[in-house]
Amino acid sequence: MISFLFRRQLCYDISLHSDIELTKEIFPKVKDQRVSLIPPGGDHVLSFGFPEYPIISRQGSELILSEMEWSVDPVYEKDPVERKKKRIRMADMRSERVLEDKRSFWYKLRTNRCLIPVSGTYEHRAIQGWAQKVPYYIWPKDRKIQFLPGLYQLFESIGPAGEKIQIGSFGMLTRSANELMASIHNDGEFRHRMPLFLTPELEQFWVSEDFSEDDMQAVFDYCLPSELLDAHTVFSVRGKKPRPDGKPKFEFWKYENLQPLGNDHSTTSHLNLF
Repeated sequence: MISFLFRRQLCYDISLHSDIELTKEIFPKVKDQRVSLIPPGGDHVLSFGFPEYPIISRQGSELILSEMEWSVDPVYEKDPVERKKKRIRMADMRSERVLEDKRSFWYKLRTNRCLIPVSGTYEHRAIQGWAQKVPYYIWPKDRKIQFLPGLYQLFESIGPAGEKIQIGSFGMLTRSANELMASIHNDGEFRHRMPLFLTPELEQFWVSEDFSEDDMQAVFDYCLPSELLDAHTVFSVRGKKPRPDGKPKFEFWKYENLQPLGNDHSTTSHLNLF
């Protein structure tokens, strides 16, 4: 099962090593309702275990900073085994489906807008002639933290003592990649996709009270230029072998004879897809 998931991966790996308190400086009106004041993961957070993660959600007239589980829970699926299988693949969503596919679960959640604070994201690059893909860390230039747009859901469940509890879960929005991200995420079924990176102004707008459904398509159509992102190679992302130098996962790791981004045939051969 896990090998199947690795082949189908999109953006299931993020980093939050920035100070989460920056969120409250950037969104001064947000209400902090976190249960834990310790952010998860640090240099690497993986969606597969549905970790609780701090997000900003627009709930009526309020902005709430609270923990929700990463990967939207498909509550419509009654079989628990199938529900878990489907949920693993609901960590992110294609922005194109939110408005275009009115039968999708994402369309039902379209007004539940949230922001996912991250320091950066991870992705893997396939290189012709190399047996293993090369992992990269990608982060916004000149910003200590960024906020990826997503959608969330709230639903009632039964707690350990039989009480009713409210559980939140969320997914990350994605779109077709810019040139930089296409040259990194250049292989697999979902190649040439990336998170829906936004400017600071669009991040604020995404969770503002003034935002309407009519504004959604314009945000989905926005493609952050490659020059607003930085990227470098790292030692590993999900590998259990520790880095020989003991540094965090997001720190630069040098690969000998690595072709520059955009110069390998495996990347350029697919650039006409978007």
